[in-house]
Amino acid sequence: QVQLVESGGGLVQAGGSLRLSCVASGRTDSRNTMGWFRQPPGKEREFVAVINWTGSTYYVDSVKGRFTISRDNAKNTVYLQMNSLKPEDTAVYYCAARNSRLPIINVDGYDYWGQGTQVTVSS
Repeated sequence: QVQLVESGGGLVQAGGSLRLSCVASGRTDSRNTMGWFRQPPGKEREFVAVINWTGSTYYVDSVKGRFTISRDNAKNTVYLQMNSLKPEDTAVYYCAARNSRLPIINVDGYDYWGQGTQVTVSS
């Protein structure tokens, strides 16, 4: 089992920045694929960004150029740096881990999930 704990959410004005962190514990594996997802109010959970074990990354179009996903395997931590935030970025953000080196964007392809952290962007 792998436990994931997110932190770093909060309330920020449009144009501001936040950095989310996700600490993994338990049977961690640096070869796991790690992803960030979000669930806006009243909507389904959606893909945001993914990073594989080599550091390759992929983003949903709406956050490209504004968000950066990174990982520190020595600290079992994945980060999501979010810049130029917009009100439409408001959501609960979730960290997820996948027991595979293959990065995917499907919600149901991930094996472990954190509890989520709220990000609210005011206009």
